[in-house]
Amino acid sequence: MGLYPLKFNPIMKDRLWGGEKLKSLFNKPSETDTTGESWELSAVKGDVSIVSNGAIKGTSLQELIDEQGEALLGKSVVNRFGREFPILIKFIDAKQDLSIQLHPNDALAKERHDSFGKTEMWYIMDADPGAKLIVGFNKDVEKEAYKKSLEDDTLLDLLNYEEVTSGDTFFINTGKIHAIGAGVLLAEIQQTSDITYRVFDFNRKDKEGNLRELHTDLALDAIDYTKKDDFKVAYNTTKDQVNGMVDCPYFKTNFLDLEKDLSQDVTTRDSFTIYMCVEGSATVTNDYGSAELTKGETILVPASSTKIAIATSGVKLLEVTI
Repeated sequence: MGLYPLKFNPIMKDRLWGGEKLKSLFNKPSETDTTGESWELSAVKGDVSIVSNGAIKGTSLQELIDEQGEALLGKSVVNRFGREFPILIKFIDAKQDLSIQLHPNDALAKERHDSFGKTEMWYIMDADPGAKLIVGFNKDVEKEAYKKSLEDDTLLDLLNYEEVTSGDTFFINTGKIHAIGAGVLLAEIQQTSDITYRVFDFNRKDKEGNLRELHTDLALDAIDYTKKDDFKVAYNTTKDQVNGMVDCPYFKTNFLDLEKDLSQDVTTRDSFTIYMCVEGSATVTNDYGSAELTKGETILVPASSTKIAIATSGVKLLEVTI
């Protein structure tokens, strides 16, 4: 049997800073009012996605990788990553500010945690008026000055704040200090890694009244202390064509704003294709079947596809490949 476009059950994550938008706007299966994340595509141990549609409903993503390998992932992807799914796809709802954090690069993550690093990108789907992100420093900072800011509780004075609106896109490379601000709903594409160094959490306490763990010492050698303006992604939004957004060693992301059907020959792509629907709806079809896609949903189209057809009268998609 050929592999048709696959949908997966979302893996819901309750977070101290989460809210209700994933349920109210996307109809995600949340039972709390502090749901922060919907893991749409994951092969992280303990949080492996399960197929929700078609003949192989109930099969895990890892089982598919083990059984189908190149047909699912693509030969080039298997050559680079073996039987590991290389990216993690999420929707995130921040009702409160997230902790200020950063992620180590591949070398440091491998040495310390036997893990990949965590390069990621954010696409803003919705933002309350005045909502902001923290991305990087507002000036070059010496390590000792950074350490003193932690001691003096003045770290916030050193950080760069970016007010955001729907459609804004940010690329967060490893080492860059960052945080999602209250009132932001976004799509996140990242390397498969759950390694985060939390450096400041606004002195909040969890439900048990405990302060969350900080990773101050681990972060010191992982931070990029220089001020850089390399995070805001400029991209075209031309309708009814594929617009490039991010092209990095870990993933490639395109933006599609379609008002009519689009068909692509992907014979030479040699990678799976992911579609995250950020507005509207569409039907995605490959050689072996089709699936419906609506706002807040994600589809994985296997690498064995030779064509992908998107039928719609109005949809905005993030298209992700390796």
